[in-house]
Amino acid sequence: MKKSGLEFSFTWLFAVIIGAVIIVLALYAATKIAGSGGAETSTAAAKEIGILLNPLETSFQQDTTTTLVLPTDTRIYNKCDNFGNFGHQIIQTSQKSFNKWGELSTEIEFENKYLFSDDFEEGEVFHIFSKAFDFPFKVADAIYVTSSDKRYCFINPPGDVEEELTVLNQSNLFVNECPEQNMVRVCFDSSDNCDVKVRYTSGYVEKNSTRMYFETDTLMYAAIFSDNKIYECQVKRLISRAEELASLYGKKASILSEKQCSFNTDIRNFEILLGNYADPQDLGILLVKSNQIKQENEDSPCRLW
Repeated sequence: MKKSGLEFSFTWLFAVIIGAVIIVLALYAATKIAGSGGAETSTAAAKEIGILLNPLETSFQQDTTTTLVLPTDTRIYNKCDNFGNFGHQIIQTSQKSFNKWGELSTEIEFENKYLFSDDFEEGEVFHIFSKAFDFPFKVADAIYVTSSDKRYCFINPPGDVEEELTVLNQSNLFVNECPEQNMVRVCFDSSDNCDVKVRYTSGYVEKNSTRMYFETDTLMYAAIFSDNKIYECQVKRLISRAEELASLYGKKASILSEKQCSFNTDIRNFEILLGNYADPQDLGILLVKSNQIKQENEDSPCRLW
């Protein structure tokens, strides 16, 4: 009886050990497969996000808003570079699986998109709205991306900004009334308990001890929602695009002049100013020239745009 019982115990012990090894190997294989599959899924998600942004940047569409819903917790990484003529918008994503963040997707690049956000936005639901950047002609659409988990409260904004936010009716943006303690408080010309300080009349935003200079409400929103490095990179890309468009409109003005349709504008000098752009502190000088050319275009019998 003792010998038989001993053999029975060893048999079960051996079976338990082998079973445990098989389970460990199976979990390891599943994790590896999930990891590689996660990277592919994240890359597909990054491509889909780029495609979904297309309707937000049509040439004649007014300011637009949309909501992006993803099937699992996702991080959308916003990257930017200034290589080439217009630089690149770069999107990467990472998705959560087995309560861990998966590998980063392949970098997906776009030349015609300008996303403004923090370094990355995290969640399942993302709010996106766009606003045209006119300088003075239509340059491109600035696209703002925020997670629904991050709520902003705008305190004492100017009338036009308050009206725009009210019409926008985005569920993570509040005006004046801040129902939650952990909201990002965006204060206009005030310093009381604020995470983001907008010096509207002076043309700059203070955020994380850094000043981001802006002109026009389009860039004001960009500074509010953006990481400083992303903001400066994207603005430089927009100015590069504006420079190229100014060159094209300058050539168009010359052609119109040859057809006895004179166009009194200093757009060539505006092109030079754009080419000399260094950082957002130059935006004030550029805006003065932009407004001058806008008025000249409106007063001309042969408009360039």
